[in-house]
Amino acid sequence: MTTATAITPAQPELLVYPPRAGEEPMTAVQEEILRLKKERNAVILAHNYQVESIQRVADFVGDSLGLSYAAAEAEGDVILFCGVHFMAETAKIVNPGKTVLLPDLEAGCSLSDSCPADKLRAYKEAHPEVYVVAYINCSAAVKALSDVICTSGNAVKIVERIPEDREILFVPDQNLGAWVAKQTGRPMRLWPGSCYAHVLFTVRALEKARAHYPGAPIVAHPECTEAVRDLADEVCSTEKMVAFCKSTPADTIIVVTESGMIHRLRREVPDKTFVAGPTENCACNDCRFMKLNTIEKARDALRTMSPEIRMDEAIREAALAPIQRMLDWSR
Repeated sequence: MTTATAITPAQPELLVYPPRAGEEPMTAVQEEILRLKKERNAVILAHNYQVESIQRVADFVGDSLGLSYAAAEAEGDVILFCGVHFMAETAKIVNPGKTVLLPDLEAGCSLSDSCPADKLRAYKEAHPEVYVVAYINCSAAVKALSDVICTSGNAVKIVERIPEDREILFVPDQNLGAWVAKQTGRPMRLWPGSCYAHVLFTVRALEKARAHYPGAPIVAHPECTEAVRDLADEVCSTEKMVAFCKSTPADTIIVVTESGMIHRLRREVPDKTFVAGPTENCACNDCRFMKLNTIEKARDALRTMSPEIRMDEAIREAALAPIQRMLDWSR
Protein backbone atom coordinates (compact mmCIF):
# COMPACT_ATOMS: atom_id res chain seq x y z
CA MET A 1 0.00 0.00 0.00
CA THR A 2 1.32 3.45 -0.95
CA THR A 3 2.04 5.72 2.00
CA ALA A 4 2.11 9.51 1.79
CA THR A 5 4.15 11.55 4.22
CA ALA A 6 2.18 13.50 6.81
CA ILE A 7 2.53 17.25 6.37
CA THR A 8 3.07 19.79 9.10
CA PRO A 9 0.07 21.85 10.22
CA ALA A 10 1.51 24.84 8.34
CA GLN A 11 0.51 23.23 5.04
CA PRO A 12 -2.13 20.56 5.79
CA GLU A 13 -3.63 20.61 2.30
CA LEU A 14 -0.66 18.89 0.64
CA LEU A 15 0.10 15.22 0.16
CA VAL A 16 3.77 14.50 -0.46
CA TYR A 17 5.08 11.15 -1.67
CA PRO A 18 8.78 10.62 -0.83
CA PRO A 19 11.24 8.53 -2.85
CA ARG A 20 10.04 4.95 -3.11
CA ALA A 21 11.71 2.31 -0.98
CA GLY A 22 10.25 -0.74 -2.70
CA GLU A 23 7.06 -2.70 -3.27
CA GLU A 24 5.14 -4.78 -0.81
CA PRO A 25 4.35 -8.43 -1.61
CA MET A 26 1.29 -9.17 -3.70
CA THR A 27 -1.93 -9.68 -1.78
CA ALA A 28 -4.07 -12.82 -2.06
CA VAL A 29 -6.50 -10.96 -4.34
CA GLN A 30 -3.69 -9.86 -6.63
CA GLU A 31 -2.26 -13.37 -6.76
CA GLU A 32 -5.69 -14.72 -7.68
CA ILE A 33 -5.97 -12.17 -10.50
CA LEU A 34 -2.62 -13.28 -11.92
CA ARG A 35 -3.77 -16.91 -11.78
CA LEU A 36 -7.11 -16.12 -13.41
CA LYS A 37 -5.37 -14.08 -16.09
CA LYS A 38 -3.49 -17.19 -17.19
CA GLU A 39 -6.57 -19.40 -17.02
CA ARG A 40 -8.64 -16.97 -19.11
CA ASN A 41 -5.80 -16.16 -21.52
CA ALA A 42 -6.40 -12.54 -20.62
CA VAL A 43 -4.53 -9.26 -20.95
CA ILE A 44 -4.96 -6.62 -18.26
CA LEU A 45 -4.80 -2.97 -19.34
CA ALA A 46 -4.90 -0.19 -16.76
CA HIS A 47 -5.05 3.57 -17.05
CA ASN A 48 -2.58 5.75 -15.16
CA TYR A 49 -5.41 6.92 -12.88
CA GLN A 50 -6.24 3.49 -11.51
CA VAL A 51 -5.44 2.53 -7.92
CA GLU A 52 -1.96 1.18 -7.29
CA SER A 53 -3.12 -2.37 -6.52
CA ILE A 54 -4.63 -2.61 -10.02
CA GLN A 55 -1.65 -1.00 -11.73
CA ARG A 56 0.64 -3.61 -10.20
CA VAL A 57 -1.17 -6.56 -11.81
CA ALA A 58 -1.61 -4.92 -15.22
CA ASP A 59 0.29 -6.00 -18.31
CA PHE A 60 0.30 -2.42 -19.53
CA VAL A 61 -0.24 0.86 -17.66
CA GLY A 62 -0.50 4.04 -19.68
CA ASP A 63 -2.43 6.97 -21.05
CA SER A 64 -5.22 6.82 -23.61
CA LEU A 65 -2.88 6.73 -26.60
CA GLY A 66 -0.67 4.01 -25.19
CA LEU A 67 -3.71 2.01 -24.14
CA SER A 68 -5.19 2.35 -27.64
CA TYR A 69 -2.07 0.82 -29.16
CA ALA A 70 -1.96 -1.85 -26.45
CA ALA A 71 -5.60 -2.71 -27.07
CA ALA A 72 -5.08 -2.91 -30.83
CA GLU A 73 -2.07 -5.21 -30.38
CA ALA A 74 -3.46 -7.29 -27.52
CA GLU A 75 -3.09 -11.03 -27.79
CA GLY A 76 -5.20 -13.60 -25.98
CA ASP A 77 -8.93 -14.07 -25.76
CA VAL A 78 -9.90 -11.57 -23.06
CA ILE A 79 -9.09 -7.95 -22.30
CA LEU A 80 -9.72 -6.78 -18.75
CA PHE A 81 -9.77 -3.02 -19.12
CA CYS A 82 -9.27 -1.17 -15.86
CA GLY A 83 -10.29 2.36 -16.73
CA VAL A 84 -13.57 4.02 -17.62
CA HIS A 85 -16.31 3.01 -20.00
CA PHE A 86 -15.20 4.86 -23.14
CA MET A 87 -11.74 3.27 -22.84
CA ALA A 88 -13.15 -0.24 -22.67
CA GLU A 89 -15.37 0.62 -25.64
CA THR A 90 -12.28 1.63 -27.60
CA ALA A 91 -10.71 -1.73 -26.84
CA LYS A 92 -13.84 -3.48 -28.11
CA ILE A 93 -13.91 -1.34 -31.26
CA VAL A 94 -10.43 -2.49 -32.26
CA ASN A 95 -10.94 -6.07 -30.99
CA PRO A 96 -14.43 -7.18 -32.01
CA GLY A 97 -13.57 -10.85 -31.61
CA LYS A 98 -12.32 -10.58 -28.05
CA THR A 99 -14.21 -10.48 -24.78
CA VAL A 100 -13.67 -7.04 -23.21
CA LEU A 101 -14.42 -6.71 -19.51
CA LEU A 102 -14.76 -3.58 -17.38
CA PRO A 103 -14.66 -4.09 -13.59
CA ASP A 104 -17.55 -1.63 -13.03
CA LEU A 105 -19.94 -0.58 -15.82
CA GLU A 106 -20.78 2.56 -13.85
CA ALA A 107 -17.22 3.83 -14.37
CA GLY A 108 -18.23 6.57 -16.76
CA CYS A 109 -16.79 10.00 -17.55
CA SER A 110 -18.23 13.48 -17.05
CA LEU A 111 -16.33 14.69 -20.11
CA SER A 112 -17.77 11.96 -22.31
CA ASP A 113 -21.24 12.69 -20.97
CA SER A 114 -20.91 16.36 -21.94
CA CYS A 115 -21.13 15.46 -25.64
CA PRO A 116 -24.17 13.25 -26.33
CA ALA A 117 -24.18 11.68 -29.79
CA ASP A 118 -27.60 13.08 -30.70
CA LYS A 119 -26.44 16.65 -30.05
CA LEU A 120 -23.28 16.17 -32.09
CA ARG A 121 -25.32 14.65 -34.91
CA ALA A 122 -27.64 17.66 -34.91
CA TYR A 123 -24.67 20.04 -34.95
CA LYS A 124 -23.14 18.25 -37.93
CA GLU A 125 -26.43 18.40 -39.81
CA ALA A 126 -26.53 22.17 -39.23
CA HIS A 127 -22.83 22.59 -40.06
CA PRO A 128 -21.93 19.87 -42.59
CA GLU A 129 -18.65 21.59 -43.48
CA VAL A 130 -16.93 20.97 -40.13
CA TYR A 131 -14.17 18.43 -39.67
CA VAL A 132 -14.78 16.73 -36.34
CA VAL A 133 -11.76 16.01 -34.15
CA ALA A 134 -12.90 14.00 -31.15
CA TYR A 135 -10.82 13.63 -28.02
CA ILE A 136 -10.81 9.95 -27.18
CA ASN A 137 -12.74 10.74 -23.97
CA CYS A 138 -16.08 10.25 -25.72
CA SER A 139 -18.56 7.47 -26.39
CA ALA A 140 -18.38 5.00 -29.26
CA ALA A 141 -21.42 6.71 -30.79
CA VAL A 142 -19.59 10.05 -30.82
CA LYS A 143 -16.47 8.44 -32.27
CA ALA A 144 -18.68 7.03 -35.04
CA LEU A 145 -19.68 10.60 -35.98
CA SER A 146 -16.10 11.91 -36.00
CA ASP A 147 -13.46 12.28 -38.69
CA VAL A 148 -10.46 11.53 -36.50
CA ILE A 149 -9.81 10.73 -32.84
CA CYS A 150 -7.01 12.21 -30.74
CA THR A 151 -5.59 11.94 -27.25
CA SER A 152 -3.91 14.58 -25.13
CA GLY A 153 -0.60 13.03 -26.15
CA ASN A 154 -1.09 13.30 -29.91
CA ALA A 155 -3.72 16.04 -30.35
CA VAL A 156 -1.25 18.60 -31.69
CA LYS A 157 0.15 16.12 -34.22
CA ILE A 158 -3.35 15.09 -35.31
CA VAL A 159 -4.58 18.67 -35.83
CA GLU A 160 -1.45 19.52 -37.79
CA ARG A 161 -2.35 16.74 -40.27
CA ILE A 162 -5.74 18.26 -41.12
CA PRO A 163 -5.84 20.40 -44.31
CA GLU A 164 -5.75 24.09 -43.46
CA ASP A 165 -8.86 24.84 -45.50
CA ARG A 166 -11.01 22.62 -43.26
CA GLU A 167 -12.82 24.19 -40.31
CA ILE A 168 -12.37 22.09 -37.19
CA LEU A 169 -14.88 21.26 -34.49
CA PHE A 170 -13.04 19.93 -31.43
CA VAL A 171 -15.12 17.79 -29.06
CA PRO A 172 -15.72 17.40 -26.18
CA ASP A 173 -13.00 19.10 -24.07
CA GLN A 174 -12.84 22.86 -24.50
CA ASN A 175 -9.72 23.18 -22.33
CA LEU A 176 -7.69 20.66 -24.30
CA GLY A 177 -9.06 22.16 -27.51
CA ALA A 178 -8.00 25.66 -26.53
CA TRP A 179 -4.51 24.41 -25.66
CA VAL A 180 -4.20 22.59 -29.00
CA ALA A 181 -5.42 25.67 -30.88
CA LYS A 182 -2.73 27.74 -29.19
CA GLN A 183 -0.02 25.16 -29.89
CA THR A 184 -0.93 24.76 -33.57
CA GLY A 185 -2.22 28.23 -34.43
CA ARG A 186 -5.36 26.62 -35.85
CA PRO A 187 -8.66 28.31 -34.97
CA MET A 188 -11.21 25.73 -33.89
CA ARG A 189 -14.79 25.58 -32.74
CA LEU A 190 -14.81 24.16 -29.23
CA TRP A 191 -17.50 21.97 -27.74
CA PRO A 192 -18.47 23.26 -24.25
CA GLY A 193 -17.30 20.24 -22.27
CA SER A 194 -14.72 19.72 -19.54
CA CYS A 195 -13.35 17.14 -17.09
CA TYR A 196 -14.91 17.82 -13.71
CA ALA A 197 -11.76 16.70 -11.91
CA HIS A 198 -9.21 18.76 -13.82
CA VAL A 199 -11.15 22.02 -13.61
CA LEU A 200 -11.02 21.79 -9.80
CA PHE A 201 -7.34 22.77 -9.83
CA THR A 202 -6.90 26.49 -9.22
CA VAL A 203 -4.03 28.95 -9.40
CA ARG A 204 -4.48 29.85 -5.74
CA ALA A 205 -4.22 26.26 -4.55
CA LEU A 206 -1.18 25.59 -6.69
CA GLU A 207 0.56 28.78 -5.64
CA LYS A 208 0.28 27.58 -2.04
CA ALA A 209 1.98 24.33 -3.03
CA ARG A 210 4.70 26.20 -4.89
CA ALA A 211 5.26 28.48 -1.89
CA HIS A 212 5.91 25.41 0.24
CA TYR A 213 8.20 23.87 -2.42
CA PRO A 214 9.61 26.88 -4.29
CA GLY A 215 12.05 24.85 -6.35
CA ALA A 216 9.50 22.30 -7.52
CA PRO A 217 8.29 22.56 -11.14
CA ILE A 218 4.58 22.20 -11.82
CA VAL A 219 3.58 19.69 -14.52
CA ALA A 220 -0.08 19.91 -15.52
CA HIS A 221 -2.47 18.10 -17.81
CA PRO A 222 -3.95 20.13 -20.71
CA GLU A 223 -7.48 19.37 -19.49
CA CYS A 224 -6.80 21.96 -16.77
CA THR A 225 -8.04 25.52 -17.21
CA GLU A 226 -5.96 28.05 -19.12
CA ALA A 227 -5.00 29.89 -15.91
CA VAL A 228 -3.52 26.69 -14.46
CA ARG A 229 -1.80 25.79 -17.73
CA ASP A 230 -0.20 29.24 -17.84
CA LEU A 231 1.12 28.74 -14.31
CA ALA A 232 2.64 25.34 -15.06
CA ASP A 233 6.24 24.77 -16.07
CA GLU A 234 5.17 21.92 -18.35
CA VAL A 235 1.80 21.02 -19.87
CA CYS A 236 1.55 17.51 -21.29
CA SER A 237 -0.22 14.17 -21.34
CA THR A 238 0.23 11.76 -18.48
CA GLU A 239 2.63 9.65 -20.58
CA LYS A 240 4.84 12.66 -21.24
CA MET A 241 4.73 13.49 -17.53
CA VAL A 242 6.82 10.38 -16.94
CA ALA A 243 9.49 11.60 -19.35
CA PHE A 244 9.41 15.10 -17.87
CA CYS A 245 9.83 13.83 -14.32
CA LYS A 246 12.74 11.64 -15.36
CA SER A 247 14.55 14.44 -17.18
CA THR A 248 14.01 17.42 -14.90
CA PRO A 249 16.91 18.07 -12.51
CA ALA A 250 14.41 18.92 -9.77
CA ASP A 251 14.10 16.34 -7.01
CA THR A 252 10.53 17.39 -6.12
CA ILE A 253 7.70 17.82 -8.66
CA ILE A 254 4.13 19.09 -8.24
CA VAL A 255 1.85 16.86 -10.33
CA VAL A 256 -1.39 18.48 -11.47
CA THR A 257 -3.63 15.70 -12.68
CA GLU A 258 -5.64 12.84 -11.19
CA SER A 259 -3.75 11.51 -8.19
CA GLY A 260 -3.48 7.94 -9.44
CA MET A 261 -0.74 9.14 -11.78
CA ILE A 262 1.62 9.41 -8.82
CA HIS A 263 1.59 5.61 -8.36
CA ARG A 264 3.18 5.14 -11.77
CA LEU A 265 5.56 8.05 -11.33
CA ARG A 266 6.84 6.63 -8.04
CA ARG A 267 7.35 3.25 -9.67
CA GLU A 268 9.24 4.59 -12.71
CA VAL A 269 10.98 7.55 -11.04
CA PRO A 270 11.58 6.11 -7.56
CA ASP A 271 14.29 8.56 -6.49
CA LYS A 272 12.17 11.71 -6.57
CA THR A 273 9.47 13.28 -4.38
CA PHE A 274 6.02 14.00 -5.79
CA VAL A 275 3.49 16.48 -4.49
CA ALA A 276 -0.13 15.79 -5.43
CA GLY A 277 -1.66 18.86 -7.01
CA PRO A 278 -4.15 20.21 -4.43
CA THR A 279 -7.55 21.77 -5.05
CA GLU A 280 -9.29 24.37 -2.93
CA ASN A 281 -11.00 21.63 -0.93
CA CYS A 282 -8.74 18.59 -1.01
CA ALA A 283 -5.12 17.54 -0.71
CA CYS A 284 -5.34 15.63 -3.98
CA ASN A 285 -7.77 15.04 -6.82
CA ASP A 286 -9.35 11.64 -7.33
CA CYS A 287 -11.72 10.94 -10.23
CA ARG A 288 -14.77 9.31 -8.69
CA PHE A 289 -15.36 7.32 -11.88
CA MET A 290 -11.83 5.93 -12.14
CA LYS A 291 -11.96 4.93 -8.50
CA LEU A 292 -15.13 2.85 -8.98
CA ASN A 293 -12.81 0.11 -10.18
CA THR A 294 -11.29 -1.81 -7.28
CA ILE A 295 -8.91 -4.73 -7.11
CA GLU A 296 -11.78 -6.93 -5.86
CA LYS A 297 -13.99 -5.94 -8.81
CA ALA A 298 -11.13 -6.68 -11.19
CA ARG A 299 -10.82 -10.16 -9.69
CA ASP A 300 -14.57 -10.74 -9.84
CA ALA A 301 -14.67 -9.70 -13.50
CA LEU A 302 -12.17 -12.44 -14.36
CA ARG A 303 -14.00 -14.92 -12.15
CA THR A 304 -17.41 -14.35 -13.75
CA MET A 305 -16.32 -12.99 -17.15
CA SER A 306 -18.53 -9.98 -16.61
CA PRO A 307 -19.43 -7.14 -16.92
CA GLU A 308 -18.76 -7.39 -20.66
CA ILE A 309 -18.66 -4.51 -23.12
CA ARG A 310 -21.09 -4.96 -26.01
CA MET A 311 -22.03 -2.57 -28.81
CA ASP A 312 -23.93 -2.33 -32.06
CA GLU A 313 -21.78 -3.56 -34.93
CA ALA A 314 -22.69 -0.61 -37.17
CA ILE A 315 -21.48 1.84 -34.52
CA ARG A 316 -18.33 -0.21 -33.94
CA GLU A 317 -17.43 -0.20 -37.63
CA ALA A 318 -18.10 3.52 -37.99
CA ALA A 319 -16.04 4.30 -34.89
CA LEU A 320 -13.13 2.14 -36.04
CA ALA A 321 -12.24 4.35 -39.03
CA PRO A 322 -11.39 7.55 -37.07
CA ILE A 323 -9.56 5.51 -34.42
CA GLN A 324 -7.46 3.79 -37.07
CA ARG A 325 -6.77 7.15 -38.68
CA MET A 326 -5.47 8.38 -35.31
CA LEU A 327 -3.24 5.34 -34.86
CA ASP A 328 -1.84 5.69 -38.38
CA TRP A 329 -1.21 9.43 -38.06
CA SER A 330 0.46 8.99 -34.65
CA ARG A 331 3.11 6.49 -35.68
